Amino acid sequence: MRNAEFTDPRLVAVYDVECPWGRDDDFFLSMVGETPGVRVLDFGCGTGRLALGLAAAGHVVTGVDPARACLDAARAKPGAERVTWIEGGAEVLPVHAYDVAVMTSHVAQFLVTDGEWAGALGALRRALVDGGRLVFDSRDPADRRWERWNPVESRRRLRLPDGGEVEVWTDVTAVEGGLVHFSRHYRFPDRELRSDAVLRFRTEEELRGSLAAAGFRVQRIHGGWDGEPVGAGADGEFLVVAVAV
Repeated sequence: MRNAEFTDPRLVAVYDVECPWGRDDDFFLSMVGETPGVRVLDFGCGTGRLALGLAAAGHVVTGVDPARACLDAARAKPGAERVTWIEGGAEVLPVHAYDVAVMTSHVAQFLVTDGEWAGALGALRRALVDGGRLVFDSRDPADRRWERWNPVESRRRLRLPDGGEVEVWTDVTAVEGGLVHFSRHYRFPDRELRSDAVLRFRTEEELRGSLAAAGFRVQRIHGGWDGEPVGAGADGEFLVVAVAV
């Protein structure tokens, strides 16, 4: 199934265990926190980890995601009542409703085609007030992170909240241009499940061009979670901060 870790409740539980609060969340919380008490859109909020953290920090938060299973998990967490949860994608975003929008966990890369990406950026620009900020992450293709997504380097065993265990690994199936196709395997005691996905790796030039076309001015791009320049450090990221103009 395509992107099953977001739509299959059993795999959503694995995703939550795999993705606890980390340096990326600290980065986004810090970026949003540059202005206290803002209206924040978490676009592609998943199971709500960052949205809940932003709400706990005093921001007014809306989490939007097309995957109902993820939103169900988010709504079941402590503090979920502080966040407005909306099922959907770019089509559900209101106009001029937010001061800051974030896309985390490489949501930008799941928008594979040029049309999907341009449509999302256009909707995000309309959803932000003039001068509002868009902050997101996208992996630097020069880092070639997908070469580490193989059954040897990616394999690990996770313990789930119910006491069960699952073995997880990733296997890249094709790399063509900026597209990386891969499968995620989940071996439970009773069965094995698989989730197929495609990610788009955009260059810095592509990101800058698409943002300008959508009405954003790039304020800065970091190469790592500690604010390193692009190409420096070990994170292999583009951490983009853009302003709606």
